[in-house]
Amino acid sequence: MKTYNMKLLPQYFNYIKNGTKRLELRLNDEKRKDLKINDLIIFEKLSDDIEYLNTKVKKIYKYNNFKDLVNDFDIEFIADKSITKDEILHTLNEIYTTEQQDKYGVLAIEIELI
Repeated sequence: MKTYNMKLLPQYFNYIKNGTKRLELRLNDEKRKDLKINDLIIFEKLSDDIEYLNTKVKKIYKYNNFKDLVNDFDIEFIADKSITKDEILHTLNEIYTTEQQDKYGVLAIEIELI
């Protein structure tokens, strides 16, 4: 079992904290290619008031791109009903380029708070 550290924008951090976000969406790059079920992820909230959440990986879904991934899940699993799938895709595409998605593929990491 390995432990990974990942940073999150406050909005998405709070979705996990509140229990509405159960899938973390990331590029399947060098940092995450060895991620396995039961590994631990410590999320750090990117804000002035630093907070951490400890989570455990329950399942990993692999996709070619975020559009296909987001279309496969209800909004309640990837954020909450206050945001749309288009808004999530826009944010993801600002963080990760199409070229990066094509090169590495993407992950939906099913997590649970511990």
